[in-house]
Amino acid sequence: MPATDTDLFARLDALGIAHATVEHRPVFTVEEGADIKAQMPGGHSKNLFLKDRDGGLFLVCALHETRVHLNQLHKTLGCARLSFGPPELMTEVLGVVPGSVTVFGLINDPGHRVTLVLDDALLAADPVNFHPLRNSATTTISQAGLRTFVTAWGGRVFAADFTGEMPQARPFAAVAA
Repeated sequence: MPATDTDLFARLDALGIAHATVEHRPVFTVEEGADIKAQMPGGHSKNLFLKDRDGGLFLVCALHETRVHLNQLHKTLGCARLSFGPPELMTEVLGVVPGSVTVFGLINDPGHRVTLVLDDALLAADPVNFHPLRNSATTTISQAGLRTFVTAWGGRVFAADFTGEMPQARPFAAVAA
């Protein structure tokens, strides 16, 4: 069974990560939640579950307004061409359904099947906001909390600059500030 939001909140508490959650109507796209974002401070995320042609899995977490050039990202990451991962695989690996993709889904990936790619713009925002494994709420944590969560997960992580046509990615040491 995948982790629930209750499991996630317990994990955040165990890691000493302060968090606040706002309940709202289900939202499936960045655009649908614009009014919700306007009422919450910090960086709001968009999250993409991707699969390369060789079976590699990637989770891109970017600031909601960042343009992610998927047709170029594979070159920077050194993988095969990327496309959106099938919903069934997303549910299997991250324990979420379309519209609920989130960095917090990594709680369901203890085997580190996914490579995480964090947008530099999102890494500059504080606090940051993600769905808590469901799209009917938004959970806010600090940038330090994000880094602690990612470090505790322990998988492969890249930071990426998406400001140009060719994304620039580099290994990311997700040590809490």
